[in-house]
Order: sequence, then C-alpha cells, then structure tokens
Amino acid sequence: MNTPNKLTVFRFCMIPVVVAVLCLGQFDLLWLRIACSLFIVASLTDLLDGHLARKNNQITNFGKFMDPLADKTLVCAVLVALIEWSLVPAWAVILILTREFAISGVRLIASERGVVLAASRIAKFKTNVQMIWVIALMLQPGWSFWKAFTDVLMGASVLLTLVSFVDYLLRNKDILKD
Repeated sequence: MNTPNKLTVFRFCMIPVVVAVLCLGQFDLLWLRIACSLFIVASLTDLLDGHLARKNNQITNFGKFMDPLADKTLVCAVLVALIEWSLVPAWAVILILTREFAISGVRLIASERGVVLAASRIAKFKTNVQMIWVIALMLQPGWSFWKAFTDVLMGASVLLTLVSFVDYLLRNKDILKD
C-alpha cells in the first residue's frame, strides 16, 4: 500500500467523522465549522494523493478505482447531512447521488471485464467544484451575497454532474454494449 493509496483510505475514514460532527452538532455554527475544517483536510488528501501518485509513478488500479469512489462518497455523505441543516435542496443531492451510483455501476461492469476506468478531467473538475460548494455551504460567514454565491456553485455542480455523466457514458459506450 503506497502513500497515495493510504491517503485514499484515510479519506474514506474521514467520512464518518465529518458526518458525525455534522449530526452531533446540528444547528450549531461551531460544529459546522469544525466539520468544514475536517472536510477541507479530507478534500486536500485528494489533491495530495493524485500529485504523489503522478510524481512518484505510483498510479495503481486500486487508486484509479478507489480514489474517485472516496471523493464521491465524501461529497455525497456530507451533502446528505447538509440536507438536515437546510443548507442544500434534496433534489440537487438526489441528482448527484443518482449520477454517482450510475457511474459506479458502469465502473463495476468495466471491472468485471478487466478494465479499470480512471476518472476523466471533467469528472475531476466536477468533484473539485462540488467540494468547493460543500465548503462554501459549511462556511456560512453571514454575508448577504453568500446565499447567491452558494446557489451559483450549486448550479455549476449540478450542470457539471450532468455533463460529466453524459461524457462518461459516451466515452465508455463500448463497455455498456452487450
């Protein structure tokens, strides 16, 4: 298990911690900020593991498969928890979850055929925008324009979710034949 893969496993381990903080401290801004800090740490491991894997030529099938899964699980778990805080509409989270489950299904079909599908550039960009959106939702600085800012990030997240879904299906249509 190389360092990038350990960081991916660490990100998985952070998911219940961030969600627990959100659930335990419901409606308390201090707890929200603690959860935000933990989410930022977990999100930064995504940048670090990718950088280290490329720099040290440590790209593995485990990393290609589990790294995107860790990212989407982190983002989706926190978004679901933020529905309880009334910070995100359920429809947006459902749309994102649906895309993620569908893509995971395609990745499983590919895996059964001996193919490991790495995340595309658009999918990585989507994940980064979603992570920024989640951070913005949890920061809650109280500025009058902040709600509009998070709405723009939500719109970008939803649009990129749809675009990356179509891109993924088109790029991997041969895997779906049968």
